[in-house]
Amino acid sequence: MTLPPLSPRIRATFAAPIPTAKAWAGGYDGRAGAAIDLTQAVPGYPTHPDLAARLAEGASSPIQARYGTIDGDEALRSALAADINRVYDADIGAGDVAITAGANLAFTMAMTVLCGVGDQVMLPVPWYFNNAMALTMQGLEPLPLPCRAEDGFIPDPERAAALLTPRTRAIVLISPNNPTGAIYPPEVIARFAELCRSRGIWLIVDESYRDFLPDSALPPHTLFQDPAWRDGVIQLYSFSKAYCVAGHRVGAMVCGPRVRTELNKVLDTMQICPPRGPLPGLTWAIDHLHAWKAGNRGIIAERARLFRDGVGQLPDWRIDALGTYFAYIRIPETGPDAMTVGEALATRCGLVSLAGPFFGPGQDRHLRLAFANVGLEAIAEVPNRLRALK
Repeated sequence: MTLPPLSPRIRATFAAPIPTAKAWAGGYDGRAGAAIDLTQAVPGYPTHPDLAARLAEGASSPIQARYGTIDGDEALRSALAADINRVYDADIGAGDVAITAGANLAFTMAMTVLCGVGDQVMLPVPWYFNNAMALTMQGLEPLPLPCRAEDGFIPDPERAAALLTPRTRAIVLISPNNPTGAIYPPEVIARFAELCRSRGIWLIVDESYRDFLPDSALPPHTLFQDPAWRDGVIQLYSFSKAYCVAGHRVGAMVCGPRVRTELNKVLDTMQICPPRGPLPGLTWAIDHLHAWKAGNRGIIAERARLFRDGVGQLPDWRIDALGTYFAYIRIPETGPDAMTVGEALATRCGLVSLAGPFFGPGQDRHLRLAFANVGLEAIAEVPNRLRALK
C-alpha cells in the first residue's frame, strides 16, 4: 500500500518543544518530591476575580457566541489603542489594531502578509521557538542573528546589517525577550528601525511581556513617534500573561493601512473572528486593572529575586540572563549537553525545563526555566533539584 504524502514543510519543522519536555517528565518517579514544571510561560496566580466574573458572563452571552467582525470588537480595539497611546505617547486608533486568536497566530498572519515562499525573516538567537516553527511551516527561512551572553543577549544592529541578504523581508524583536527575559534598550530598537528603513524591510516588535516592564523602562521605545511608522513597523501584543487569560487565546496586531488591507483577507480565512467571549471583560480590564497589574509585577520580581538568590549560589551553574518570566541558565561546562541535562533533570529530579537547542543554533549549554509559573516554595526548591543531578 502506498501511503499518501504529508506536507514536506510540516515534516521539516522540528517537534514542539513543550510537549517534548513534558514527555520527559512522564518518566519521573517522584523520588525528589512533586514535579516542578518550568516549561511554559503561564502566570502562577489566577486572574482578577472581577475579570473572571466578566469572562463567565461573556462565555454565556448569546451575543458573544455569534460571529463577530474579523478584526475583533471595536470597543476592545479602541481600549487597547488608548492604552498604547498612554504607554508610548502615541496616536494609535482603533483602525490600527486587529484582535487575534493569540499572539502566535498574530505572528503567523503577519508573516503570511509580508512574505513569500523562500523569503527570510531574521530572528535573534536564542529565538522564540514557535516563531521559527511558524516560518518553516510557511516555507520561509529563519535567519539567525546570534546574540551573546556577555552583551546581555541584546541583539547588535551592526551584526544584523552584515547578515541581511536580498531575501530578507523582516527582522523580529521580542522585548522583554522570550527566552532570556532581556529588555532591549529604546536606542537599540531605534537603530533596528533605522536599519529596516534603510533596507526596505519590516520591523516586527513583539511586546507580549510589555506589562511586566518596570515603570522606569517606560516607554519601551519611540517607534510610534515616527509619523511613518505605519509603513514599516508592526507590533504584536498578548493579553495572556498580563491578564492571566492564556487559555482564552486573545492577542493583537498593530499595523498600518497597507498591511491591514491585506491582513483582512488573512483574518477572514485563518480565524473568521477572534474568540468573542473574553472580549468585553478584557475591554473593561484595560481601564480598571492598572493597580492589579502593578502588584503582579511585584510578585514576578520577588520570584526572580528568590531564583537569583538560590540558583546564583550554585558553583557549577550560571545565570546568564534573568528577567520578566524567564531565567536562561548555563549548565556545568564539564557535563553533557543541554538536551541530555534537560531530560535527566525531568526524569530523575522532577525539574522540567526547556533545553537550549529548542531556541536555535549554538544553545547547547543553556536551559530556560520559566520561574513565573510557580510559587515561592517551588522556586526555593529549584537549587536542590539542580544540585541533585549527578
